[in-house]
Parts: sequence; C-alpha cells; structure tokens
Amino acid sequence: MNSQDRTLRLKDGRQLGYAEYGDPRGKPLFYFNGTPGSRIEARLADVIAQSVGIRLIGTDRPGYGLSDFRPGRRFVDWPDDVHELAQALHIERFGVLGFSGGGPHVAACALKIPRRLTVAAIVSCSVPSEARGTTKRMPLQRRLLHSVAQRLPWLERFLMWNIALTARRFPGLMISQMGAMMAEPDRAVLARPEVRALFVDNFVEAFRRGTRGAAYDLSLVARPWGFDLGEIAGEIHLWHGEQDTNAGPVVSEALPNCHATFLPGEGHLLFWNHTEGILRRLSELMVA
Repeated sequence: MNSQDRTLRLKDGRQLGYAEYGDPRGKPLFYFNGTPGSRIEARLADVIAQSVGIRLIGTDRPGYGLSDFRPGRRFVDWPDDVHELAQALHIERFGVLGFSGGGPHVAACALKIPRRLTVAAIVSCSVPSEARGTTKRMPLQRRLLHSVAQRLPWLERFLMWNIALTARRFPGLMISQMGAMMAEPDRAVLARPEVRALFVDNFVEAFRRGTRGAAYDLSLVARPWGFDLGEIAGEIHLWHGEQDTNAGPVVSEALPNCHATFLPGEGHLLFWNHTEGILRRLSELMVA
C-alpha cells in the first residue's frame, strides 16, 4: 500500500479500503469507481482536486482492492458503508461522485442517506437492465458481458479472471481490448500515457482479492437495481457523452430532479477530459 491508502474495520467485521487525494482540508467528496475498478481510479484527479479545494476520497466496494467481499449485497447496502466511513473520518456531510458502475451507488446514497449529502453526481452512468434498449448501442463484446452477468455467473467469473490476467501480464492488450468496446473519443483518451497507466493499475488493483467482487458488481449493474430512481427526491447532477456506447441517457429521464449535461463529441471516458470542469462545479455546489 502507498501512503494514500487506508483501511477501516467496519462494525460487521469487514475491512473497507479507501484512499485520499486532493486537499486534505477541502470539501469532502467520496468517489465511487466504475466496474471493475478500485479506489485508485480517483488518483488522476489528485492535483485538480487540490486546486479546487476538494478532499477526494476513493473507495473500494466489497471485493475490490482492499475491501472484503460481502455476499448478497445490494446497491442499497452501500450507503451504510459510506455512512460508517464518513463517521470514522469525522465527516458530517459530504458529496458523492460515481463513474459508470459507480453511478447506481450514488443513486442509492441519494435515496437512503439524502440528509448527509452536499451534492450527488454521476458521470457516464450505467443503465438499469429493465430500461428499454439498454444494450442496443453497446458493442457486441459489451452486450455479451452483460448477458453473461445476467444468466451465467460461473462464466462471468471466468471472463473476469481473463481480464485480471490480461491486466497483469499484457497491459497493452488490455487497453486495446478496452478501447475496442468504446467509441472513438474514448480511444483518444486511452491513448494518453497517464490514462493508460491509471487504468492498468486500477484494473490490477480491482482484482487484488480475485474476481468474485468484480463479477458480483457487474451482476448488480446488469440486473434490475432493486430500487426506483423515481423515488429519489434530491438533485442529481449528471454528465453524459453523446457518443457513449456503453451507457444511455435513460437515467436522466428517470430521475425526477436531474440536472443533466450532455457533451457532444464525448464518450464513456469523458471524466478524464473534463475532470477540472466537473470537480470545480461540484466544489461550487457543495456546502463547506
């Protein structure tokens, strides 16, 4: 572990991993990684978070990185872990930001612990499986992965094992495979050395404890989410690339109080093109 990594022993005995970036005295913002991913996904935003006065806290969901697996967990269980982590860090109110598969976890927090939140934001949100046309825009590889996650959990574990092996031994191939499942703007983002290095490290760390956490996380995203987005009364700020082939804009339509920004010429990885603009906006929205 590096100096930014931390662990917390939760009340139920599980270990939760997290890492801190940005301004240690800034406005607290918890970052929820994509699927698969880990706490270090927030690493590339370190300098920018510091410049805009944000204390950015990357988290490992159960089974990722430094966090113990939690059998049978649901999206609506995640706010309990976030609440407990915030309590341990003596943070009364905080913001939450989720990328891709982290998006449903932001929505769950907005539903379950709205009074703790200063802001809730989602970038490139995954789409509920029950939404019409969920996988229509996805490349074939991504559609197959979602189908396997829904129907064949044993095969899903094998596919995750293959991703983990490729990330460790053939990082260049992993980046190429990742780009093949995305739009052209995303391939341009992945061509940047610092982004390539981040995602290789991020994927390797995601599978530190094996494939079970990632496989289960994907199955949660690929199946019905277990709660109604229409029940979320609070504001959700959402950014979405118009060329994103991995997720659709239906989440913004389902949320009653969504402030959506659709960016032309951007794909799924838009956060790494607009990190400063997004974090600066969230800093403005958060109560100190």
